[in-house]
Amino acid sequence: MDMEHHVYFWLNEERQNETDRSVFEAGLEALCKSPHIAESYWSQPANTPQRPVTDHSWSYAISLKFETIEDHDRYQAGDAVHDTFIESFKEWWAKVLVMDLA
Repeated sequence: MDMEHHVYFWLNEERQNETDRSVFEAGLEALCKSPHIAESYWSQPANTPQRPVTDHSWSYAISLKFETIEDHDRYQAGDAVHDTFIESFKEWWAKVLVMDLA
């Protein structure tokens, strides 16, 4: 059974600059190298038309696919790559939203 983990990040206003964005993007790239992740993709909001149902307010999103729920659980608890990412950037975001799909 596959499961997907989608995370949306709103960076703090003071981190909305080219240098910090480059550092954060490098952090996302490093995060994608976790041995528990089967597939990964990250990006910024697409430049699509404004509609009432479309949210362009976030800074970055990452989509992670796990082969099993157990891989996801190992990623969440005790994965050094994940823990390093959180420790490095937890002060950088104003908001984080997680949506998991079974």
